[in-house]
Order: sequence, then C-alpha cells, then structure tokens
Amino acid sequence: MARLRSTTIRGVTAGNNSVLQLLPMVFAAPGEALARAEELLGADPSPLHASIAHQVIGIWQRDFGDTRRALAHLRRARDLAARAESAEREADVLATLGVALVHCGRTREGLAAFERGVARGTGHTRARVLYRRAYVWWVLGRHGEALEDVRRAIQVLRQADDVIWTARALTLRATVHLALGAVERADADFTAAEALWDTTGQEHDKADAVESRGLAAFRSGDVPAALRLLDEAEERYGKLGTPTFMLTIRRCEVLMAAGLAPEALTEADGAIAALDGIGGQSTRKAELLLVAARAARLAGDPQTALARAAVAVRLFAGQRRTWYETHARLVLIEARVATGRESGRLVADAAAVAERLAAFGAPAAPEASLLAGRIALGLGWTADAERHLAVAARSRHGGPPLARMTGWAAQALRARAAGSARGVLEACRRGLDVLDDHRMTLGASELRARATAQGAELAAMAQRASLVSGGPRRLLVWSERWRATVLSTPPTRPPADPALLSGMTAFREIAARAEAARTDGGRPVPALEREQRRLEREIRSRTLHMRGEAPGDGDRFDVGRLLRRLGDDVRLVELAVLDGRVHVLLCGQGRVRRFEAGLLAEAEREAEHVQAGLRRLAHPGAEARLPLVEAAGARLQELLLGPAAEHLGSGPVVVVPPGRLHRVPWALLPALRERVLSVSPSASSWLRARETTPPPGGRQVLVRGPGLASGGAEVPELADRYGSASRTPDAEEGAEEARVPSPRDGRGGPTASAGPGGGRPPADGRHAVPTPSAADGAPGPRTAGHRLPRDHRAVPSLSSTGQGREPVRPSLGARRREEATVLEGDAARVPRVLRELDGAALAHIAAHGTFRADSPLFSSLRMADGPLIVHDFERLDRSPYRIILSCCDTARFASVGADELLGLVTALLPLGTAGVVACSAPVNDAAVVPLMLALHKGLDAGLSLAEALRDARAALPDDAVHQATGWAFSAFGAA
Repeated sequence: MARLRSTTIRGVTAGNNSVLQLLPMVFAAPGEALARAEELLGADPSPLHASIAHQVIGIWQRDFGDTRRALAHLRRARDLAARAESAEREADVLATLGVALVHCGRTREGLAAFERGVARGTGHTRARVLYRRAYVWWVLGRHGEALEDVRRAIQVLRQADDVIWTARALTLRATVHLALGAVERADADFTAAEALWDTTGQEHDKADAVESRGLAAFRSGDVPAALRLLDEAEERYGKLGTPTFMLTIRRCEVLMAAGLAPEALTEADGAIAALDGIGGQSTRKAELLLVAARAARLAGDPQTALARAAVAVRLFAGQRRTWYETHARLVLIEARVATGRESGRLVADAAAVAERLAAFGAPAAPEASLLAGRIALGLGWTADAERHLAVAARSRHGGPPLARMTGWAAQALRARAAGSARGVLEACRRGLDVLDDHRMTLGASELRARATAQGAELAAMAQRASLVSGGPRRLLVWSERWRATVLSTPPTRPPADPALLSGMTAFREIAARAEAARTDGGRPVPALEREQRRLEREIRSRTLHMRGEAPGDGDRFDVGRLLRRLGDDVRLVELAVLDGRVHVLLCGQGRVRRFEAGLLAEAEREAEHVQAGLRRLAHPGAEARLPLVEAAGARLQELLLGPAAEHLGSGPVVVVPPGRLHRVPWALLPALRERVLSVSPSASSWLRARETTPPPGGRQVLVRGPGLASGGAEVPELADRYGSASRTPDAEEGAEEARVPSPRDGRGGPTASAGPGGGRPPADGRHAVPTPSAADGAPGPRTAGHRLPRDHRAVPSLSSTGQGREPVRPSLGARRREEATVLEGDAARVPRVLRELDGAALAHIAAHGTFRADSPLFSSLRMADGPLIVHDFERLDRSPYRIILSCCDTARFASVGADELLGLVTALLPLGTAGVVACSAPVNDAAVVPLMLALHKGLDAGLSLAEALRDARAALPDDAVHQATGWAFSAFGAA
C-alpha cells in the first residue's frame, strides 16, 4: 500500500502537472480555472484528479460564490482524496475545507479539519496547511496563533523555493502586523511579497497584494495613497470578474477616516445585499455589518448603528471571533451613548471592552478608554473618568494621527474635569496641530474639509474654555482656529493625468447631451445619466488620490493684525456658536466685544423661511409677501446679531457666519440693508483677500453661457460700454469682424424692458430655456470670442480703511486697460473660458448655475460644451481677482466637517480671488440685468464690489421683484 501511495504521489507531481495547475489558476484566472475544472469532471477522471477538480470548484464558490455549494464540493474532494489514498492530497483539501467552514461560521468544525490536515500532511504540504490555518486565526482575531503558524510555514516554503505560497504567507503576516499596529514590520513583509509577486502570473493574488498595500498606506496615515491603491486593486479585480467584499471593507474604513461616512455606509449596505444575494461568506457579512455600524454612527445615524452592530455582535459570537466581537461591542456602546442612554452600566461595559482590546493589542483600545471616561464624566464620576481618560491619553504621543487625536481629546477632558482652562486649551491646540498636519497631507479640498470633523470636539472644548476664562479676544482666536480651514491654503493642483483630463471632457459631453435630452423631450435619459454618474465617480476618485504639497502655511490668526486692518470705520462681525447659541464677536476700533444672540436652530429655521419667500418674490404677482419677508429679516437680525446691531457704527460691515448659516441673505437684515456689506467664511480669509495683490494689466473677461431666458442681456451692454468705436476680432478664434450685440441693434436682450415701466420676461431664476427670438440676446455667428480695446484712464487709489495703505483695487475705470474678452456662443467652451479666466482682473459670468448638494464639487456653470465645475476651477494657476456670477445658486454651499463650506465661491477664494459677487437664491432673470449694470457702473467709478453692490441695490426700482433680487446677491471677500 505504501508503494502504491508513493507511486501515486510521483505520478501527480510528474505526469499530471496540467491538472495540478488548476489550483494556482484559481487565483490567476478564476473563471478559466472554474471552466476547466467542470470540464475535467465531465471526462470521468480518476479519484485523484476528480478531487483536484472539486477542490478548485469549492475554492471558487467559497471566495466568489455560494458557500453552501463550496462545502459540498470540498467534502467531495476530501472523500475522493481519501479514496485515492493520498495523504498529502487529503491534507491539502482539509485545509481548504477548514477555511470554508470558518467562513460559514462553523468555527469548531473548521479548526477540527485543520487539526486533521496538519496531522495528515508532511513537509511542504504541511507548511501550506499551516499558512491557511494562520489565515483562519487572523479571521478569528487570534493574532498570536496566526503569527506562530505563518512563521513556521514561511521557513519551509522558502526552503522549498515555493514563490507563490511564500508571497501569500508574507502578505498574510504583514496583514496581521497591521492589525496589531506594527506598520513598519508590515511594510517590510509587503515589500518582500511584492518582489515575489512580480515574478508570477497570479493576477488575483497580485490584486490582493495591491489591496493590502492600500491597507498599509491607510494604517500609516496616508489616505490619498490608500484610496489610490484600493482603486487600483478594484480595477484589477474587475478585469478578473471577481467579487470584492474584503476590498469594500477596507475601502469603507478609509472613507470613514476621510470624513466620508455616508458613502461608506452606502457601500457597506450594498455589499451586504450583494453577499446575501449569492449566499456568500458569513464571516464577511459580519465584518461588513461592523463597518456599516461604524459608518452609521459617524454619519449621525445612531439607530442604524445600533441595529447593524447588534447583528454583528451576534454573528461574531456565533463564529467565535472574540476580537471582532469586542470591536462590534465598542460600536454598540458608542451608538447607545449617541442616543442618550448614558448609564453606569455603559461605563462598565466600555471599560471591559477597553481591557479586552488592550489585551488583544488592538489600536482601538484608547478609543474605548476615552468612551468610558467620557460617559463617566457625564455622570459626574470624576475618579472613574480620570482613571479611564489617563489610559486613553497615553496614545497622544505616538501612532497614526487619529490615534494621537484620541489621546489629546482624552487629555483635554482630564484638564476640563480638573478645572484647568489652560490645560484644556493646550491639549486642544496640540490635538488640532496633529490634525492640521494630517489634513495637509490630503490634496483634495473635499477631503481637507471633511477631515476637520475629527477636530470638532476639540475646537468646541477650546471655545467653551475661552468663553469662561479668556474673554472675547481668545474666543475669537479659537473661533477662527477651526473655521474654513480649507481656504487657508490653495488646493493641490490636479495632476496632468491624461485619464483625468479625458474623463472630464467625456463628462462634459455626456452632461451636455443629458441636459439637451431633458430640454428637448422633457424626460431624462437613464443611459446618459448612468454614464454621467460613472464619470463623476471616476473624476472624484482620481482627485481624491492627490497628496498635499505643503505641511501648512504656518500663518496663525492674529487679532491685532485684524484690528489694524479694520481701523476705526470697518466692523467685522464673527458669529460663534457654543452649545447651540449664537455669540456675536464684534471687532473694530481696536477691540473685540462679545454679545449674546439667539439660538442657532431658530435662526436656521427662519433663514429657510426667508429663502422660501425670496423664491416666491422672484415671480411677479407675489408682492404681498414682501412685508412677510422683511419681517422675517427683522427676526433673523434679532436671532443673529441681538444687541450687537446697535453697535455697528456707520461704516462698512464684514459678516463672518458659521457654515450652517451660509444661506442667510445678510442684506435683508434691517441693520445691514443700507450698508457696505461683505461676507467672508472666516476673518483669516477676509484678511488674505484684503492683502491680495491684483494682477497687472487689469484684463477683463465677459462670459455668457447658453439657455438664459434673457440671453445674459447685461453682457452685450457691458461689452458695448467698455469698448470703443473700433473692435478687433480675436484672431485665435478666426473671427472676421466681431460685433457685440447691444440693445440698440435688436439683439441685446430685454435690457430696456427690465427697468421701470418696462415689461418683464418670466421670472424663471436663470434656469429656463430661452424662447428663440430676436430679443433673447442670442449671439450671431460672428459675435463670439472677440476682444474689445478699452479706454485708458488713470487709476484712482482707494483710501485706506485701516492703518497703512490698502492694495490698489482695479476697476473698470482704472489704469491703462487691456482688451476685454467676450466669450459667448460656441466660444464659451470650458477650455477657452478657463484659459481666459486664468489671471484675469475681473470676470463676469452669466450662465446657468447648478448647485449639487450631493456632490458640491460638481456644482457647475453651464457653458456651450457642458458644465464648468469646481474641479475645473482648481486647475487655474490663479483665478480672477474679482468674479461676478450673475446667476442663481452660485453662493450656495455644502456645510461639511467642523465648519467648512464646499461650493463655487469657496473654491475660488484660495486660488487668488479676492472678491466675488454671487447669489444664494433663485432670482428673476430680467431683474438681474439692471442690478448687474448698476454694479459695473460702481466698479467703473472705482468702488469695491461691496460698495458697488450697495449702490446697485439702491438704484433698483422699489418693487418686490427687484428688491428681492438685490437681497439675494452678496459680496464675498474684500476686493
């Protein structure tokens, strides 16, 4: 019998290599391996060959299909190996079966199969069995046993010169090191495994290696690299046609760290549904439920977090996966606390979870200690709180950025419990510095903005401590410390990536076709919209891969510098929100004063009522609502300014609201209605805008996009006003004798009818499709892309509003002016528009504005070839010094992170734009025209944007439509 077994083994290793090659093929070409195995079974193979075929099908079903089918095939493979009397074959199949049983939640049976496999196998085969048992130990969270088994396996596999299995074992050992927080050891093993994979054709294993490198990048704090590597792994898996459930788990972890918890929840829930649909692994389902629970908690949905975490705890317990069960219990406790269920029992539960996690060596242990301390503090158990917080605070000195943040948060809570305001502020400063460094490694402005959510608690604690002990100046400093930080430095320029550029071009084309289809037929085209969403995901994915280029600008906010710039006339009003109440910090005349106003929640509700009123007033016939809107403005003033409204002086006012109040039409407030008024996301942003130097030459660009009801009628009149008798066509566009349409030649739009006593077109908020006519401002074939020589006048210097001279502000009547560029019709295409906008002194853009609440960086202006999106603006070397956006929704933002805003205006401010005029509500298209003409008249006289907008509002007719239009526009910045 021994001689027969020996002969069989030699036959397998020598004469049956083609059959044996099916096993490595499962992870090189899974689909082909499955087809060949099924073909082999149809040829009445020997028990030995049939065992291999069933094992191949079992592996495929286990990892990519139905686990019940996997078990059936693997049991058949085991029985056939026994019939063939091949102990080595039986040992190998038992190891595969053990993995499948554990993934099905039958942990005891799986470990028993491994015991038999280790006993049956010898030498090289036993090493492969040990590797797979090490993998199971990792799945079960038993990392010590995993490291021991994989160490024993690697020694033998290297001696046998088994490249594939050695690379697998090194990758597994690196993954276990990552689970224990040993990032450097993991990097060494990943590097060694990658060198081995490069010598093989194991495409699925290679994709897994890229995925693992993404996990390593994430654990080391490099979120952009993690996203890039995980996306690359997804592409590799996609080519193989294999599911990616483990990849989804890892990607969701990275998304949560990047502040994208809602997206992580959506992906996790989608993967759970897909896994259930194929009867996939129970272990993976439990892990996905845990990820979904964490994502729901971070997304502010504690009830969903409770539901997902409870199921995950039950599944992990049944699978005997104590390491994972403990992590799920941590999320369960966090969700209960979020629903207001603080109790002594939860303190004990959190402390027990912290002890178990520490025993496992899990990086999440400080998080659990922090949670126990926080609950204890809420109950007034100061001694217990100090004990738990002291443990959590140890993590502040090392590890990834978010772990150190946990430590500094614990230290700040300890100081607060001890009554040390100084200690609170120091811990908050150190913690936010850590997060600053992490934030600046992110190149995408979206990730920078969302990452600030991690520092919201520290910023709030510091503000409370400042309010109690530091006075208004210190409160102002801490209000600025974590407000609109995304504007502190320019975003990283998108790479010259051909795939990204072609993707953006394709996106514009598809978006334009989808818009045309909706316009022509009134119905969306699902195929176009699906392709548009796919391209959006691709563009966004590639931009999220960008790394930050600078460690930070080091420019800390200086109250003295602000007060010097404000001087005696200008007042800056910064609104800070503490515990739901608005505090007004009034800066000016060399001091900062604090006033207490109303509740933020009430102000938000009132602001929504005002927005609804403005939408109604954009349509003629709603005049009766004007007193209601004005009354709402008075209530908003009381809630937002309170007694500070009586101390604004008579000069200009700068309002710095929190992100949640970005839609307030500030010019509607009675105390601000007649003032020179500007809005800024932060005082630091206003200072930078104030000190921004205008570009030389005073170049100006006028753009009008398609589809406006008035045809953007102010543009031809402005072009006519700024030009002279002779006009030169733009040679680049090949025009012959370009001529700007004006109201006088019958092609200038309804400018005359927009004033007092004239008829008005429908109030469609610059969103309606124009009715083709001679009066709709539609350009003729030769009116596009021309330049107009301007007159030459001296520059009037604006007087300083503070101590020292202000930068000279360019105006339409200022300095020797270069040619004005007019882009309309086919010339108003995104590449040309961006080229002309880059470095311009003034840009006026009349185009449809679309705000995307679901994806704010895809908010857009409609050009001839499709949408001009925020990602396009970020490619500019320098955005125009002044920009006027005469269309609705351009001043709308998404409030994200701690106190950040994402949208068109906030994308422009870090890129060199010092002033923007934009609109936060739908407006009457005809009423916009006289407002814009009056605004430019003020600029021509040398006024700032805020001054010119104030005068333009005053020059409008006093009917409801024009008044509402004036209130809807705001001046941002300081130009």
